[in-house]
Parts: sequence; C-alpha cells; structure tokens
Amino acid sequence: MTETVLLPDQLVAWVEEVGGGRLVKADRKPGGARKEAWFIDLERTDGNVAELFLRYDASDPLVTKDPWTLQRESTVYVALADSDVPVPRVIGVHHELGAMVTERHSGESWFGRITDPAEREDVARDFMTKLAALHQLDPALLDLPEFPAPTTIPDAVRWELDEWDGILAARGGEPDPALTFTLGWLRRHIPERSGPVVLVQGDTGPGNFMFEDGHVVVVVDWELAHLGDPMEDIAWLTLRATQDPFPDLPSRLQEYEQLTGNEIDDATVHYYQVMAEAKLQVMSHRGERSAGDTNDADADAVGGDVGNGFMYAVLHRRLWLEALAAATSIALTPAELPPAREKGDHEWMYPAILGQLRHVVVPNITDPLAKTRAKGLARMIKYLEQVDAHGAFYAECERDELAVLLGSRPDSLAEGRHELAAAVRDGQVSDADYVGYLWHRAVRENELARPAMGVLADRHWPELR
Repeated sequence: MTETVLLPDQLVAWVEEVGGGRLVKADRKPGGARKEAWFIDLERTDGNVAELFLRYDASDPLVTKDPWTLQRESTVYVALADSDVPVPRVIGVHHELGAMVTERHSGESWFGRITDPAEREDVARDFMTKLAALHQLDPALLDLPEFPAPTTIPDAVRWELDEWDGILAARGGEPDPALTFTLGWLRRHIPERSGPVVLVQGDTGPGNFMFEDGHVVVVVDWELAHLGDPMEDIAWLTLRATQDPFPDLPSRLQEYEQLTGNEIDDATVHYYQVMAEAKLQVMSHRGERSAGDTNDADADAVGGDVGNGFMYAVLHRRLWLEALAAATSIALTPAELPPAREKGDHEWMYPAILGQLRHVVVPNITDPLAKTRAKGLARMIKYLEQVDAHGAFYAECERDELAVLLGSRPDSLAEGRHELAAAVRDGQVSDADYVGYLWHRAVRENELARPAMGVLADRHWPELR
C-alpha cells in the first residue's frame, strides 16, 4: 500500500522519472538542517523496490544567496565516484527544484551511539584512512567545475573569504560585529603555507559519514567542499569531535600523519578552527528582508528544529571565542555566577510544562521527526526558564563591562553593543579586550542554556597532542 507522501507533486514526478519506478514511500529523517533528508522507496515494473535517498532544499536561492548547493555537492560525488573515497552514486540532480537522488546505503551515521569502545576505535581509524585518501588526490585531475583552478593555499583561503564577503553583501543587512572583526582577523593572518592544495570536505568527521561493522561505508554531506589546506579538514574534524567525541584523537592524527606525510601544524589548525566557526556564522547570517518576504524564523518554526539549532548556536559561539583566543594567545577569564534569588509566582509553570512534554506528549508521538521537534521545544523551555531567572542579572553584568570599555554606562545593551563595535573599528578598544568581552557574553549565554544543552555545555576543543 502506498504511504502518504508529503512532497510536491512536481518533485514526486521527477523522482519517479529518474528513479525508474513509482514512489510508494517517502520517510523524512531528522537532521539535514535546511536540506531535508528523505528515504524513498520506488516500486519498479518488475515488482522490485529500489531504496534510494533524496536530499531536498526547498529554500529560494534568490533569498538565501547560498553557494553551498546540492548542485555543488553533486559535482563532488561525481568527481569522487572512482576514487578511494567512498561516496554515494548520484542518480539524478534537479537544479531548479533543489533536489538530488542518490543510492541509499545501509549503516548508521550516529557515531556517538556506538557503545562498544573497540568498534568506535575501528570506525574512527577507518575514517582517517578515508580522509587521508581524500587529501592524497590531485585536484587538478578531478572534474570539479564548481571550483576555481588549484593554486596556492593562501590563494585558496582568500578565495573562500572573498566568497563569504560576496554572500554577506548579497544577503544585505548588517553582519554581527563579532563576525566582521573575525573576518578582518582572518584576512590579516592567512597562513603562509607552501604545501599542496587539496580537495577538503569541510564539516568533515562524525555525523557526516556512515558506518557498519567497524568500517566507514560512505562519506556524505559535501556541500561545503572546496579546494584548500588539508589542515582545514583537521580543524573541522576537531569541531565535529566536540559534538561527537572521537576516541583518542591525538592517536588518530598521528595515523593521519603517517598515511599522508602531512604534519599536523597546531597553530594552523587553530587558525582554521576560527575560520570554521566564522563560516558557520556567515551561513547563519539572515540579511535584509522586505515586508513581503518569508521570514526565516517563520520557516524555522515550521520545518526546523528550533531547540536543537539554538543549542548548537550557543555551543559554536563559545567555541568560536575559544578558538580565537587560542589563535591570538589571549587568556580567557570566567564569567560571573548569578546569586541566589527567590522564585517568581509563575515559575512553577516551567517544570509543569516540561513534565507534561516528558511524560505525556513525547511518549505518545509515533512520528520520529515530530518527536525530535517536541524534544527541541523542551530545550527552549528550559532555556527560557533560566532567562526568566537570571537573564536580568547577566544583562547588568554586560552593562557593567561595557561601561568599563566605553568609559560610560550605556542606556541599553543594544546601544552599548553598537558603541563598542564602533570603538573597535576605530581602534579605541584593543583586540584582547574585545575578545574578552565577547567571551564573557558567550559564557553567560552558555550558562543560561546549560540545562537545555546537557553535556554540550561543557564541551571544548579536543587536544591535538
């Protein structure tokens, strides 16, 4: 019996055409952010069922100004099809609809759910062989029409930064002053490395490969791929390893060095950690919207996991500042802790709502995607409970800090932040003082989000040695 398919008719017709069968099942999977992930089954004329995978981006490219498209990702899949890097076989790409169909592989992608330590190590070691194989490919021999010709590492970094500047300009609006500061710092400190330019996956590591029986089956999610420094992928690996800890990362990096001959350069990895976090900020920049435009927040409310997205935004902002401090040798100091206080009259509502979600609502949801979204909403409620309890205290702490940096106490946080950004641009506030201020903001937000974040509230960049 055909299951209900919640995909546009035009997309269904195209999927059936390229897949050579009748769509009988479409099951949306959690994750994938704006690019939805679907398991699709096609019944063919001989009665067999083809199990395929659909990536679908329903967003308007004229609004997002996003170069990290499925079209770019598909060219990487095709270029790597006959290499030692296992990737899914592309069956079809529809540029106008923003869709790509590939073969579907068995295996799991949730690396953190492996309970056997030996299996975790086996998978991690096998992944390093795949990353090493990628970095040993000559990009000049790969058919990558979406990418510029390989030149030098500094030129590749400048190309990336130029692309980001173009995206920010095209989307409009005023970027976060902290992002503007970071992009300027990245341009002033581009690594002068003479090593080979390679194809880097970007966002590589746990969660972006599938595994089975102790081995990596396929490496997936290549929309951020580009030509660059192999150390950039190492930085992305450390970033993903904060979310899904990699077993004995220093040993894995030693194995990578032995496989490739590429020595891990700690200072360069720190630079690319800053660059990775800056890229995430560029990707999340909303830009200007006219009155008639669909608001991104509305879109997120309908299709995105608001709680999960918020939790990782807080984590990545803190990691961003940690990486910037490490790269600039700036010492970070802890933020204030809120004092004890009496509870307000309505604060009983938070545990009551959370209790209903945990014990009544979520257990009775059968759809996995809806269950994930409900848990995300519970995270937001936990955060709002902390904002209600301690938000005013932390706001006053920030105003106190702004008063020291600016010489006078701002009337509001918005005004103080605007004045500080101008003072930084004019050279009236040192980089160290500004990074310290941004760090305290990130830590305060981390504390407010701690109940929602769970173990992620205490995750930091892993050691390289």
